[in-house]
Amino acid sequence: MATTATHMATLKKANAPTPGDSYVQSFARGLQVIRSFSERAPRQTLSEVAAATGLTRAGARRILLTLQTLGYVQSDGKLFALTPRILDLGFAYLSSMPIWNRAEPVMEALVQQVQESCSAAVLDDTDIVYVLRVPTHKIMRISLGIGSRLPAWCTSMGRLLLADLDDEALRTRLQASSIAPLTRHTLTDIDTLIAKVQQARRQRWCLVNQELEEGLISIAAPIVDRGGRMVAALNISGQANRTSAKVMQETMLPALMGAAQEISMLL
Repeated sequence: MATTATHMATLKKANAPTPGDSYVQSFARGLQVIRSFSERAPRQTLSEVAAATGLTRAGARRILLTLQTLGYVQSDGKLFALTPRILDLGFAYLSSMPIWNRAEPVMEALVQQVQESCSAAVLDDTDIVYVLRVPTHKIMRISLGIGSRLPAWCTSMGRLLLADLDDEALRTRLQASSIAPLTRHTLTDIDTLIAKVQQARRQRWCLVNQELEEGLISIAAPIVDRGGRMVAALNISGQANRTSAKVMQETMLPALMGAAQEISMLL
């Protein structure tokens, strides 16, 4: 794991952009500050923001005060927190892709049919980002919603989306991921993960059995554009004690594939 972490740090450093005519460093630092807030750190002091972003206190302070002036951050004088206005940034992406408004009824119909939660996600670097979710039961300890991130390497949607990369790019992406055992079922060997992604590429669907969270099974199908390029993935998630992997594959995969094809046609 130390080798993977070192490689990831080296890769990120090598790929890090440098200030210039096409790169505005102050804007990038502002985004760093926004991303430093999370479920684990919803409210932070100036020192905590500076430590989380690697900025100086003075630099972090200027950015926080700018965001506060614009209404994206609020402060009680000591602690800073994001405001609901920050959702405008994510909504800009979703509203620029009306496909998700049209996909929601398809996903709702699928949930009614299979009685399991359904989600759609896109690939962003080493993560998947949820763009739509229709839940039934709460099946995960993690609270998921639009904008939530999960690692691509150990999720059904992530492995399927990684399958759209060529093998060289896939290996590079996996080497840049923070791979660690999350349950007793988690696969962590990169060659094994590559084989799983290649299998997903061949069969055009992917099932992950209790690798992300104990008891959680999910199966994913591709959403493709007119050119056949995978732009998103659709999945069904359920509990192993209620639905086995075999049953999910045999009884739910056809409905999932049909819903994914229907959404693909909307593109």
